[in-house]
Amino acid sequence: MQTVHDFPEKSGSASNRTARVLADRAAGEAYVASVCFKHGPPRLTGVELEFTVHHADDPARPLDPDVLATALGPHTPRTLRPDSPASPLPAGSPVSLEPGCQVEISALPQASLRDLAAAVTADLHHLRDRLARHGLELGETGIDAHRAPRRVLHTPRYAAMERRFAPIGPGGVTMMCSTAGLQVCVDAGEPENYAARWAAAHAMGPPLLALFANSRVHAGRETGHASARWLAVHDTEAVRTRTAHADGDPAAEWAERLMDTPLMVLRRGDRPWDAPEGLTFADWIAGRGAAALLPRPTVADLDYHLTTMFTPVRPQGYLEIRYLDAQPPDEWLPPVALVAALLARPSTVDKVRDLCAPVADRWTTAASRGLADPELAATAAALADLGCAELGATGLAEESITEISESVLGRAYRSRSEA
Repeated sequence: MQTVHDFPEKSGSASNRTARVLADRAAGEAYVASVCFKHGPPRLTGVELEFTVHHADDPARPLDPDVLATALGPHTPRTLRPDSPASPLPAGSPVSLEPGCQVEISALPQASLRDLAAAVTADLHHLRDRLARHGLELGETGIDAHRAPRRVLHTPRYAAMERRFAPIGPGGVTMMCSTAGLQVCVDAGEPENYAARWAAAHAMGPPLLALFANSRVHAGRETGHASARWLAVHDTEAVRTRTAHADGDPAAEWAERLMDTPLMVLRRGDRPWDAPEGLTFADWIAGRGAAALLPRPTVADLDYHLTTMFTPVRPQGYLEIRYLDAQPPDEWLPPVALVAALLARPSTVDKVRDLCAPVADRWTTAASRGLADPELAATAAALADLGCAELGATGLAEESITEISESVLGRAYRSRSEA
C-alpha cells in the first residue's frame, strides 16, 4: 500500500506539487501519463517484501504492537510510533507497516539481481535478528495462517478504508490486515517496448500467481483456495483491483482510468478521511457534486490518489508487479529472478505474451485452483523453462542460477506430476 522505491522521482518538488492546482481533466491525465510510465532502457530491479509477524511461542496470539515497536527500534515506522527516527535497515531498505502490522521492507533498486540479493539478504538478516531477540518471527505465506484479521495501526487512512470496505464484505479487512505479498519492481522500458512489457507483465500473472500461490490456510482454517490472499484483494472494490487493458496505449488508458476512479479516502487533517460516495477525481477537478465544497485538487492530491489502486500491475514510473504471494523469508529470490528473466529482453517478452495468451485472463482460476488447473500448470512449466534459460541475463552468479533453476523447475514440474 505504500511505495518507497528510489526509482526516478515524480516531476517537481514536493512543495511544487502541493501548490500546483490541476486546471482540468486533460492536465490530470497528462500528469498521470508522464509520472506513471517513465521511459528508458530496463536497468533497475527492486522488490518489496511483506510478511505477517507472529509471537514465536504462539503464532495465533494477537500481535503486541509495543513488542513489535521495541523489536524494530530505530526502524519503527512513524505510523506506529510518530516520534521514531524511522531509519532504514543497514543496506538501505525502508521499513513500513500494513494495517495489521505486517512488516514490509522496500529494497532500494539495483542494476543487477546479484546486488539486489546481497542487499535484501543483509537487511532481512538484520530484521529477523532484531525480531527474534524479542520473541517474534516472520510468517511464511501470503495470508495469516493463524489469526483472524485485526487492524492494529490507527491511522486516518486505514480507518477510512476499513469503513469503506466493510459493507462490501470481509475481503477488505482481510486484505488490509491479514495478507502479505511479494512485489517485483522493474523499469517500464523504452518507448518502443514499454507497451509490450506492460502486456507481458499482465499476461504471465495468472500462471505465476498459480506457481507461487501458498495462502491456502487462513486463521487456522483451510480456505479451499490456492491463493486466498489474491481473492481477498479482489473482494474489495473492483474499480481498484481489476486488471488493466493490456492492449492500446497503457499510459493514456491508465490516465483515463485514474480520472474515472472514485476517491477512496480524502485527506482532511484530524477529521475522518472518508471520501464522498462516488466522487471521482475527474469530478473533483471539475467541481461537480460534493466537490463543490472542497478545495481544488493539486498534483499532490493526484499523487495520493495513485496510491489507492491495487491492480495486479501498478505503474509507478516503473512497473510494480503485485500478484505474487509472500514467500518464506529465505525463498524470496526465485520468483523475483524468474520475473526479471522473463522481462529481460524484448524477444523473451514476445515469447511470454504468446505463451501466456490462452490463460492471460484466468486470474480467479489461478487464485482458486492454482496449479491444479492443467492449462495453468502447463503454462507455468513452460514459463519456468523459458525464464530459467534466461537467468544468465540477470547478473546472478552461476551458483545462484543453478539453485534458482532447481527451485523454480522443481516447483513447476512437481506440481504437474502430482496433478
